[in-house]
Amino acid sequence: MPGLSAELVQQLYRTPPDRFVAARDAAVAEARRAGDPATARQLARLRRPTVAAWLVNLLAIRRPELVADLVQLADALRVAQRELRGPRLRELSAQRRAVVGALVAEVRKLAAAEPDAPPASRLPLAEVEATLNAAFSDVEVAEQVRAGRLLRATSYAGFGEVPRPQLRLVTDDDEEREEERPARRPGPQRGRPEAAPRTDRAAERAEQAERAAQRAARAERARQRRALDRELGKAQADQERAETELTEATGQERDGAAVLDRLEAELAELERRRAVAEQDLSRAKLARRAAERAVTVARRRAGEVEAAVEALAAEEGDADAGSGAAD
Repeated sequence: MPGLSAELVQQLYRTPPDRFVAARDAAVAEARRAGDPATARQLARLRRPTVAAWLVNLLAIRRPELVADLVQLADALRVAQRELRGPRLRELSAQRRAVVGALVAEVRKLAAAEPDAPPASRLPLAEVEATLNAAFSDVEVAEQVRAGRLLRATSYAGFGEVPRPQLRLVTDDDEEREEERPARRPGPQRGRPEAAPRTDRAAERAEQAERAAQRAARAERARQRRALDRELGKAQADQERAETELTEATGQERDGAAVLDRLEAELAELERRRAVAEQDLSRAKLARRAAERAVTVARRRAGEVEAAVEALAAEEGDADAGSGAAD
């Protein structure tokens, strides 16, 4: 956007989503006070990203070298796919999985360092991973990730276009229409004299052959229909199994999040108790030092009194001795 500072845009897009609108409005007001209405309008058009998009933007802004490595690997992967180089494609696919895993871990660290980020148990890391995988297949997504201005998470079903077979389900109406269609009969050949009329037996054999061909065609369509029905049943079973696994995984994720929340709550309680114990220990140390000072003063006072008593006793002894001598 012309007139906008790249640093200002990056500052806005690394701001947590719950504070994005306030930060953007403050920037708009500042631009208006500076007498720059064009920049104010451009700032006002910036939209708040989702939490997942903000995490990806944070990665692109804080660690641009990692995102650059991702884009470079994505380019190499697309080239290998277009050239159908199997070994190279498998090698790059393994690298892709490793890079995405490392980037998701880095996103977790960056979020932990942000004071206003959501807790770790509520980070949409699955959406972050899906977006990073999409960047490997979609050049536009890769550029949005690199720019650090993503507005929402995205996903991609696979790498490249997967060709699908052109199948058409044959219905009973197709068979009826084919049966009602008049059969082709050989006509006279051009450039040759018309052939002699066929005998009834030859005509009957031709009709029988035509009916046999129609029966074979119907049998082939029926076989194809049964194969498609079996494939459909298998696909539906796979779908049900996948949905069951998704339900179980969702439950496990929910349970894990609950355990993590409980542990975080327990950790917070332990931290609170530790702070209280440290305060009690500090007060006890102060009390001990005060008691030590009191003991020192008391000991010094007791010594002084003992010395006075001894001096007094010595004086009384001297006085008694003087009185005896006088007598």
